[in-house]
Amino acid sequence: MEQHNKTPILVVEDEKDIQTILEFMLSREGYDVIIAENGKVAKSIVDELEPVGLILLDIMLPYFNGYEIITHIRSKEKWKGVPIIMLTSRHNEKDIVEALELGANDYITKPFNATELMARIKRNLK
Repeated sequence: MEQHNKTPILVVEDEKDIQTILEFMLSREGYDVIIAENGKVAKSIVDELEPVGLILLDIMLPYFNGYEIITHIRSKEKWKGVPIIMLTSRHNEKDIVEALELGANDYITKPFNATELMARIKRNLK
């Protein structure tokens, strides 16, 4: 198992089951996982913590949606370069285009393939 020097990954996801799966997958690969269970928590993490290595972001979240979170992240000088992968069940073209235009780096729809997700995370972390 290769280690990634504990690169922190912020998972912004309100579904407990998916949080658990992602936390397990990412920890097993050697990443530190920070969970934000809603948009409010995600915003305060961006405001208060040092930038993470990567963000996995859902669109449909309590308080602030994924689009509002992307806009917030991209407005912060220190966080501007952090790769954002959308991980969402919204799979229509309008949602994908909007997320990418706002500054997302990649877009994966649920249900996701774990191997593909890890490959995309590694590619975006390079």
